Amino acid sequence: MLQKVHDLFRLRTNPLLFFTSSGIMLLFVVATLFIPEAMGAFWADVAAFVFDYFGWFFVFGVSVFLIFLIYIGLSRFGRLKLGADDEKPQHSDIAWFGMLFAAGIGTILMFWAVAEPANHFAEPPRAEDLGIEPRSQEAAQEAIGFTLYHFGLHTWTIFALPGLAFAYFIYKRNLPPRVSSLFQPILGDKIHGGIGKAIDIFSIVGTIFGIGMSIGLGTLQIHSGLAARFGVPEENWAIWVIIGTVTVVATISAVAGIEKGIKRLSNFNIGVAIALLLFILLTGPTVFLLRGMVESASIYAGILPEVMFWNDTFADTGWQQGWTIFYWAWTISWAPFVGIFIARISRGRSVRQFVAGVLGLPTLFTIIWFGIWAAGTFDIEFERGGGLVDTVLDEGPEAAMFAFLEYFPLADVTSAVAIMLVGIFFITSLDSASLVLDDMCNGYDGDGRPKGTTAPHQRAVWTVYIGIVATVLLTFTPGEEGGVAVLRDVALFFGLPFMILAFFMMYSLQRAMKEDAGEIGFLRSRRWLKTLPPEEYERRMEENDPTLANIVVAPDYAEGTQPENAPEVEHAEQPEIVEEYRIRTGETPTVDPVTGEPAEGPGEEPRS
Repeated sequence: MLQKVHDLFRLRTNPLLFFTSSGIMLLFVVATLFIPEAMGAFWADVAAFVFDYFGWFFVFGVSVFLIFLIYIGLSRFGRLKLGADDEKPQHSDIAWFGMLFAAGIGTILMFWAVAEPANHFAEPPRAEDLGIEPRSQEAAQEAIGFTLYHFGLHTWTIFALPGLAFAYFIYKRNLPPRVSSLFQPILGDKIHGGIGKAIDIFSIVGTIFGIGMSIGLGTLQIHSGLAARFGVPEENWAIWVIIGTVTVVATISAVAGIEKGIKRLSNFNIGVAIALLLFILLTGPTVFLLRGMVESASIYAGILPEVMFWNDTFADTGWQQGWTIFYWAWTISWAPFVGIFIARISRGRSVRQFVAGVLGLPTLFTIIWFGIWAAGTFDIEFERGGGLVDTVLDEGPEAAMFAFLEYFPLADVTSAVAIMLVGIFFITSLDSASLVLDDMCNGYDGDGRPKGTTAPHQRAVWTVYIGIVATVLLTFTPGEEGGVAVLRDVALFFGLPFMILAFFMMYSLQRAMKEDAGEIGFLRSRRWLKTLPPEEYERRMEENDPTLANIVVAPDYAEGTQPENAPEVEHAEQPEIVEEYRIRTGETPTVDPVTGEPAEGPGEEPRS
């Protein structure tokens, strides 16, 4: 039945993953529309349980992931290339940074640039522990330190760990771009079985909710800016127009692909964001802002060892539940999406370059970004009469940036620019998510498919799903916080299993590296054949795709690519469809042991 519907709509995907994930999302939307109070209460109870019993686990886990990544980057495995040993990066450093940043937390940095420092300034996180007076100089330092803790190394650790694992298993072992592939050293060819499919369905649904939360916050901020500057009424139809417009543009960008769509939008938006930052720096108290920016790095370095395992154990104020634990759970719920996307744009980089770049570059930019915005916020409070923090607390975080811009020249223009920035960051997150969700369902790189086999309308499905989820929850859920609270609680629920899986992910990644790499100075690794899901292999076999000579279904490596001192690994037994193709064509898989690429012709011996 599923296959018939799949073929009717001319899809190229896994019917079970696609339609099961779609069915879960449809069920959620319908239930929210018809029993919103019950849905809200249910998810609130689930979130309270996770907060109470597993909050410590999130704080502990993310810090452990950071330590693991630093270890991997500095170890001998840091020299391994994410691709062939002599492969070069596909994108320049600037373009790479722009894309990973825009798809990662660009929208969130716009939302919290003023809001988070202002909140922590009014209510210091460790006020009871350290006796910090609200709205004091010590409170300002505390606010900067915790803001950078939330958006610096730890946030990017949550993205970098799955990103590195995806890059390794996709480009070194040639496995499908699915979350289940990250556990191939543990599951073997069962990544295509029931356990693997369950992991993938859970990951797809969790990603939609995580992105939905980001879209919800971005929509509220755009709406707030339009209301403050242009008098747009605070009505549901305005929310619908905002989400609808962004969804349409994101769909066009996603169908266009990475090079024509996402890359151009990301680079443009990073440039405009830097221009806005420079405007604030030059038209504000420039020297004070520069001093605050530099000092923020010192504050962050000093507070990080203190808070990375801090759990509010003794004061037990509950502060962490609404901030740190929520951030980690929410971020990890959509980390598979960002991880796969970062992997897709990072081919050709070494493990060490990947770790240093994904952790270091965004964190450096975060320190500059928040250092200037936070210093500007505190200058307003200490030197310019104050009032900004009270506005943020009264009107909500979505109004914070626009209230801040009131204290600078050309507020109407800068507010319009800020709205555009949020919108484009919104679009780049949404179109990146649609590409990744499509890859996770079909089991191969959407931009790397043979010509003529693409199904771009599949990508549009995911942008529409995310837009519908955000729309329904923002406009049809009752309560003071409405759908944002439900999205937050659902993201928390999905975050806990992902945290547990991440520990297995670390083990699986290190085990794969040890299996594939020798102990010599130049690390030559075993070359793995391209792996496709069975259903895609069958489709390509029916189309007489000549590349199948170097493609398998059960993960396996090519003959002649075993490093001398690496442990022996048995070849996987291939399903009947693979043997049928090889018998029918007389072709055997051949891979160049130097480059890891297929030899010049099917059936030829590997070149030396």
